[in-house]
Order: sequence, then structure tokens, then C-alpha cells
Amino acid sequence: MARGSSEELVRTLRVAGMDVTVARRSEGRRAPEAGAGGSGRLDFVTADVTDAKSVQSAVAGADAAINLVGILFEKGRQTFTRVHEQGARNVAEAAAAAGVGRLVQMSALGASAQSPSAYARSKAAGERAVREAFPQATIMRPSIVFGPDDDFFNKFAGMARFSPALPLIGGGRTRFQPVYVGDVAHAFVVALDADSAAGKTYELAGPRTYSFRTLLQLMLDTMGTRRVLVPVPFFVAELQGMVLGQLPTPPLTRDQVELLKTDNVAVGHEPGLTELGIIPTAVEEILPSYLG
Repeated sequence: MARGSSEELVRTLRVAGMDVTVARRSEGRRAPEAGAGGSGRLDFVTADVTDAKSVQSAVAGADAAINLVGILFEKGRQTFTRVHEQGARNVAEAAAAAGVGRLVQMSALGASAQSPSAYARSKAAGERAVREAFPQATIMRPSIVFGPDDDFFNKFAGMARFSPALPLIGGGRTRFQPVYVGDVAHAFVVALDADSAAGKTYELAGPRTYSFRTLLQLMLDTMGTRRVLVPVPFFVAELQGMVLGQLPTPPLTRDQVELLKTDNVAVGHEPGLTELGIIPTAVEEILPSYLG
């Protein structure tokens, strides 16, 4: 889940009166600060989705489980297969064995076994693994998640503060349907409580569709900043991704370029926020609150 999204979900769960136990890979990792609100109890345990035994300990005694773990690039042993597929399987199998009543799995819009992107294929494999182990799990597929701590607008806003130009990979024609982090958190809470959500897959997307170019221009307008938007052909971006992908925290990888070749919008084959009783929030309503 996008940076800041886990904190928002913890806060929303606790405001709803639920006791929450957050599983972290290590004690030193930052605690969900936004989770400080609400009446529900907040506890922490150490667990790693790639370690089945630690996951079993983490879900023991839980009424419901949520798997938010995901990576945007591979590094060492943290591969898409180990995290998105095997990790999801570990959580689902542990939840089933422990008699957990509800399981919600975070996937991604565009997850497909036929995708040219290894990320999207691994997300689809994770969905299959969850369905095999826990058929009544609810799967959430969000588009780009935006909010005060997001990885999208904040990333490009940071670039805009130091660079006179911003790249439009593939000409900026790729379409997105950004979804507000608060709506995503609300969707998870509703899914945990609604029997009708069991066994379903939801596409979590905002009310409007934007091109990549339009999103960057909207961001710049909100910041009151002018920058040159430079089209970058996909083949050039692929070369850049090959080089930048070698960095410890790559700003771009070749696989991410592959993702950008396909629109990231809801196709309408699955229910969405409205079916969960949530009115989607538009980017224009929130962006000025943290970039204005």
C-alpha cells in the first residue's frame, strides 16, 4: 500500500472502535503515527510475510486479517514472487488455519497474469494464491492512491522543486483514475463488516480519469509552479529504467515503464467504491490541502 496508507487505515479502524495489531518486519520500523486516534486498542508484533511461522503467530486469535504488504521494485531477496505471491499465500493460509473470520487482501488495479509487467503478474498470482487458501477473502484493487503522504504527487512535486522540467513517459498519454487514501481505508473497514463483500474483488478508483500529463499539470497548477513537461518515448524510458533500476532505491525501473504502457483505470467488470456505499473523492478536492 502507498506510503501513509497503512497509517490512515489503522486510524480508520480504530475510529470504528476496532482493536488493531500491526505486524512490522522489525521493531525499528516507524509506527503508524496516524493510528494514534480512535478508541480501539493499538498493539505491535514483529512478522514478515515471507516467513510463514511469524505470520501464523501474528494472526493467532484475530477476528480478521488484512494484508497490505507490497513492493514497487525488487531488491535482494525481496522479489515480487516472494512478497506478492508467496507472502499473500502465507497470510491466507495462516488466516484459514487460525479460523480468522475475514481476510482482506490488497492487490492493484491492472493485476493480470497476461501483463507484460512482472509486478502486475505477481499481484495476479497473489490473488490466485489467496483465493485457493481463503476463498471468501475480499480482494481490493486500487488505482494510484493519493493523499498527504502519497508516493505519486509528492514524488513529482519534489522533482519540480529542483528541476526545470518533468518527464512525460510515453508522451504522458497513460490514463489513471487516482483514489483518495481515505476512501481506500473506508472501503477496507466496510468490507470487514459487510457479509456481502466476502469472496468479492473490488476496483477502487476515483470519480475521474486523467492522463499522466493532466495529473502533472494539475499538480503544478496547485503548487503555483511552472515547469516544462518533456515527452520521453517508452524505448528511452526503458533504457533509463535499466540504469536507474540498479540504484538502491530506484526512481524508475524497466518494469515500471512496462506498467505505464497500460492505462490504470477501472474496467467495470468488478464492483467499486459505490457498491461499498462510498462516494469517491476527486483529486481536485484534496490536492490543495497538501500541495497548495
